[in-house]
Amino acid sequence: MQTAFHLAYHVRDLETSRRFYCDLLGCREGRSTDTWLDVDFYGHQLSLHLGEPFAVTNTGKVGEHWVPMPHLGMILEMPVWQALADRLVAEELDFVIPPSIRFAGEPGEQATMFFRDPSGNPIEVKGFSDMNGIYAR
Repeated sequence: MQTAFHLAYHVRDLETSRRFYCDLLGCREGRSTDTWLDVDFYGHQLSLHLGEPFAVTNTGKVGEHWVPMPHLGMILEMPVWQALADRLVAEELDFVIPPSIRFAGEPGEQATMFFRDPSGNPIEVKGFSDMNGIYAR
């Protein structure tokens, strides 16, 4: 694995966030206190701190969609992406952009989905059949 990243941002409720990130998304819980929670976000450290989340606007134009900015995300191999997408659809998660394929047949073809955590923080999950295509032009 390449170097892991660490990202810390605000959530409004730790227990709701714990259920969302750990139970729904499948992240492993790490250390926590009464004011923050660390989760293993698919190999990266995400620190969720109590507070008011950052402002978000739909200003990122990608293909036909305006996506929430800023956002964080993860890139998964396609079978893992598909399993997560199936689980989130079955749980009737409210998607910003439902699971779909973009750039079909082009370099960088990818599956994508956008949703928000319970505090409104936007998350994108991409899936690639060929991880060498992540930076394809």
